Amino acid sequence: MSSIATNNDVGPEVARLTAELREKGIVVVPDLISPQQLTGMQQAFEVCLRRLRWNSYDGYEKTEPYRHMVEDVLTLDQGFVDVGLHPLVKEVLKNYLGDRFELVEAKGWKSVPTKRDFHGWHGDAWYEQEDAKEIYKEIKLAIYLSDVKSGAFNYIQGSHRKQHPRMVRADELGWVKQSDIIELTGPAGTAFLFDTSGIHRQGVPMLEPRRAVFYNYHDPAIRLQREDVEHYRYHPLILNAAFLGELSMEDQRILGFGNSNNFYPGFEDPIEPPLLHRLFSCAHDLNLQCNKLIERVKARLNR
Repeated sequence: MSSIATNNDVGPEVARLTAELREKGIVVVPDLISPQQLTGMQQAFEVCLRRLRWNSYDGYEKTEPYRHMVEDVLTLDQGFVDVGLHPLVKEVLKNYLGDRFELVEAKGWKSVPTKRDFHGWHGDAWYEQEDAKEIYKEIKLAIYLSDVKSGAFNYIQGSHRKQHPRMVRADELGWVKQSDIIELTGPAGTAFLFDTSGIHRQGVPMLEPRRAVFYNYHDPAIRLQREDVEHYRYHPLILNAAFLGELSMEDQRILGFGNSNNFYPGFEDPIEPPLLHRLFSCAHDLNLQCNKLIERVKARLNR
């Protein structure tokens, strides 16, 4: 694991970034990724986008028309791990979230061109709000893996920490000035932190494919909303041993080593696979049986 900076190097920058994050709810983190890291991350990410994940074929997942999801990016390249544990990021997170945060999710996606506002304005709901004593803090680190000229991340600065996160209707935003909306276009390698309780969305129209990854940090002891429990969203991180050779004790804590709080033994998703999934499974079984039959016939002919 390579170290990009030390804690002594980042002190003044930490104070600046933390202050802006607290004021606006979002802050760009300059020069977070080296060109070599970016290239490795892009190449590994692109391989996952070549095909849909199915059976023994790894790739992306698709549960909606406009995004190709790449799960568990920490398994793909050393750069993904190093950036998620960057000293500058860790120090800002400690200032903003306290000492109990962990990296609870790391995934990305390719957004395909569309003029449809399919996600809409929202704050990211993740904790059980019915008995919540406060608006709990969560930060995401976002990184563009492609140049973003359209369909950029939009954020209403100053909207964080005002309400429990939820979907927000357009008619609720009459108070928002255009100058309050930050539109984060930028080249590949652009990185930013944002408070997920703030109102945000993916901009429209999306005129070219956009590739981005998102790291999710919060206190894993906070009670999760039922939807995320039922679908096991914040399961313990899936990691690649090849990338974990020089972890500090703090890094191990942030990655959740030994924390079984959100581990559910024998978990089974309550949603049944769709009919199309069952049909493909049956067709695949039939194909395997046909291949075995062909092998036996060829063996007899060769004898």
